[in-house]
Amino acid sequence: ARFARPIRWLLALLDSERINIQIENIKSNNETYGHRFLSSGVLPVKDVQHYFQVLRENYVILDQEERKELIRKQVLDIAAAAGGRPMENEDLLEEITYLLEYPTAFYGSFSSSYLEVPPEVLTTSMIEHQRYFPVFNNQGQLMPGFIGVRNGTDYNLDIVRAGNQRVLKARLEDALFFWNEDTRRPLVDMVTGLKEVLFHERLGSIMDKVERLQTLAVSIGEACNLSDAATLKRAALLCKADLVSSMVYEFPELQGIMGRYYAIKSGEKPEVSQAVFEHYLPRSAGDTLPATESGKVLSLAEKIDNLVGCFAIGIKPSGSQDPYALRRQAMGIVHIILDSGLGLDLAKLAGKAYDNFAAIETDSDRKNTISEVLEFIVQRMRGVLLERGYSYDLIDAALAVPSNDITDISNRIEALQDLRQSEIFEDFMVVYNRCHNLTKKWADDSINIKVLVDESEINLNRSFNLIKYDVYRDINTRNYLGACKMLAGLRPEVDDFFNAVMVMVDDVELKAARLGLLKAIANLYNLIADFSKIVV
Repeated sequence: ARFARPIRWLLALLDSERINIQIENIKSNNETYGHRFLSSGVLPVKDVQHYFQVLRENYVILDQEERKELIRKQVLDIAAAAGGRPMENEDLLEEITYLLEYPTAFYGSFSSSYLEVPPEVLTTSMIEHQRYFPVFNNQGQLMPGFIGVRNGTDYNLDIVRAGNQRVLKARLEDALFFWNEDTRRPLVDMVTGLKEVLFHERLGSIMDKVERLQTLAVSIGEACNLSDAATLKRAALLCKADLVSSMVYEFPELQGIMGRYYAIKSGEKPEVSQAVFEHYLPRSAGDTLPATESGKVLSLAEKIDNLVGCFAIGIKPSGSQDPYALRRQAMGIVHIILDSGLGLDLAKLAGKAYDNFAAIETDSDRKNTISEVLEFIVQRMRGVLLERGYSYDLIDAALAVPSNDITDISNRIEALQDLRQSEIFEDFMVVYNRCHNLTKKWADDSINIKVLVDESEINLNRSFNLIKYDVYRDINTRNYLGACKMLAGLRPEVDDFFNAVMVMVDDVELKAARLGLLKAIANLYNLIADFSKIVV
């Protein structure tokens, strides 16, 4: 690979000893240069310590961490002097740190008339175009000012400030123009323009996607008892409309944000306006989740439509390649469902999403697409639960019992963790291991009670029948810990059984009855998790 920038000189020292190397026509020596405009030409370097010293004297702060903290302090001090605080933005601070050699921060201002534009527009313009820090007052409102950082001293800083203010004014004039143009018409009038915006060459236009989202949103809302059909249809209709606005064309990162403002300006219901913004959430790891019912529903619809559509036409993440951010969207589905405790059959939902692509020629059939999407989401859930501190063996034990409801899987994992920390865990695992280990290769769980002869096996069968239907009830109502406690209570009868009888006897009917009894107990366990995966 070739170095992207021109190499002007090479300095190579080991302590104070010069090292001779050559790259192309550039030979190393013990000389360097300071700031391009403020330093005094060629600078001989004696050793590493002297290297830092001589550069500092010539307006280059070599240590990037020192540079970063210097910028941070200057920005904080200047904002405080102006009666505000700077926007916290570590990415911007990092970028500026590596753009400058000798930072000097300054405060600039702009007309308060621009504050009629949504603050996200102004801050985006300042950060993305000019690398300025926006400043907020103590009430969290954007102030008509900014903090820039120049590469040099404070010499002629007023001229620098005035120049930056002129440049920003032009940017803000554009933003104000876009805002005024976009708000001349209601948001719903922008929807028709989505027919001309391509979502994907095989998956249709954005308008096609909006129609799919309306169908999915209503289905999710009904399944989870969230919001209402009219609100969800309206939110889905408007959620992509800002893509054809002048503002989002100029600032694509404001999609959804501007849609919310335009919806409010158009007199839409607050729930609809907020859902237009929230359906993109979460946008990244650690981002906030949708808070409104309609926002949660629409966000799930958006993400499942993207996943199913892409998987159906063969677009799947591989290795580090994920150009459509499908991993992030699957993670979003997991976080929204788990944090809200939604009971949602993802297989049915993926099936509805697939059916919406009926007019499209797909590469994968319905059954296979649903299976792959579910597996993809479940694997993301596994990672989320590991990050939340759940043990890998408990996660794997619960995942071994298939379920299309990831909230149910999460509930079982939580119950297993509580079980492991309880005093009944040993009894519970003894019952399971003694029943499971002997019946791994035995499939029949029927019990011919007529051939049972020993009091211990008759008692075990009686105790099992007394709790069996209560265990089923607790499993069906997702009281998994309650079911586990009842199963653990079989410990005395199981111990007596194994102390009193031999299971693998010559009498075929008696052996089958005893194995069937043990298998029936093990099968109840298997409705909750595969406990053979738990590390004791």
